[in-house]
Amino acid sequence: MSDSSLAPLKLDRPLLFLIGSRGTGKTTSARALAERLGWRWIDADAELEQRCGRSIRAVFDAEGEAGFREREGTLLAALGELDGHVVATGGGAVLRPENRELLRQRGRTIWLTAEASTLWHRLLADPSSAERRPNLSVGGIEEIIEVVRAREALYRSCADLIVSTEGRTPEEVVAEIVAGLGRFTQKH
Repeated sequence: MSDSSLAPLKLDRPLLFLIGSRGTGKTTSARALAERLGWRWIDADAELEQRCGRSIRAVFDAEGEAGFREREGTLLAALGELDGHVVATGGGAVLRPENRELLRQRGRTIWLTAEASTLWHRLLADPSSAERRPNLSVGGIEEIIEVVRAREALYRSCADLIVSTEGRTPEEVVAEIVAGLGRFTQKH
């Protein structure tokens, strides 16, 4: 890595949202990207759980998906007021039109992708996902393929940058994000 790649990135909008399906590495990438930029990072799902005092699965069970999505939208609006943060969104944050508009208007959005088989293996290897989030593994890889297919156009409509995490280290993902974000730097 050259010295210039370590220079601070002065973005025109100092707020980054990582979107994508569960298992694409949004939380891991948000942590690594924030460290690289000298910013803070937030996992929106973890923040929602902290504010609610219960897991996302428990919120879904008690309030249904509509109740959860309402809470998620309220939280995303609050997070949209931050500067100097990287936000790892929930996989379904793009489902509501007002969330997509907020992502487009308030920050820069990076869509992280991976193959369905990779997502499946990552979900199986993450026991906290099964405990804290609604089932996405009941239907196996076919369900993952369907969810990704159903949301693809929504992710694309928000994305300033698309980055694959397939077979890559967090450092490689962050390097591609930083390089891609170069076109969104402040003009002096």
